[in-house]
Amino acid sequence: MTGLKLYDFDRSGNCYKIRLLLAMLGLDYERIPTDSSVGETQTPEFKRLNPRGQIPVLIDGETLLWDSMAILVYLARRYGDERWLASDALGEARVMQWLAVSENELLYGLARARVALRFNKPFDVEQCHRDATPGLDTLEQHLGHNDWLAADHLTIADIACYPYVTLADEAGLSLADYPAIRAWLQRIEAAPGWVPMVE
Repeated sequence: MTGLKLYDFDRSGNCYKIRLLLAMLGLDYERIPTDSSVGETQTPEFKRLNPRGQIPVLIDGETLLWDSMAILVYLARRYGDERWLASDALGEARVMQWLAVSENELLYGLARARVALRFNKPFDVEQCHRDATPGLDTLEQHLGHNDWLAADHLTIADIACYPYVTLADEAGLSLADYPAIRAWLQRIEAAPGWVPMVE
């Protein structure tokens, strides 16, 4: 038992990234449901864990981390091996460039469109779709010639980009014109340890 605790909301794509990696690494953890949609991340108690008032938050013994990208890197280094995050400069940089896509086009495009449509947040859905398109086009172009994003196998780059892409329909965007992306999603879902967003 690792003593891992995850403050988590089941409908959050950023939280799902962490649950998915934990499952693929075969790690046990305590899940602490935290519903950001009703303000549970804005309490003084929660903000002592993360002053940004956001989930996910991971606790590993005396270590406390927030931000999904930071947590993915930590788990890969602490509990994974170089398959998940290469230690050489080029391999690590290739992972990081896709983490940047996950935190830019996919977040500001797909994730925001999804929360506007599903959770009535005040984002401009058409603008979100315009923001998402370059990210999806970049993924499609790359995956047209590669099975995975950053290496010749699954890495945290794929884990980071997967949730909001697989939820594109909830963001009001069709993946019909992205056959390489659809095939990549299927490869991830066939990987050992894959779990759905909501079980």
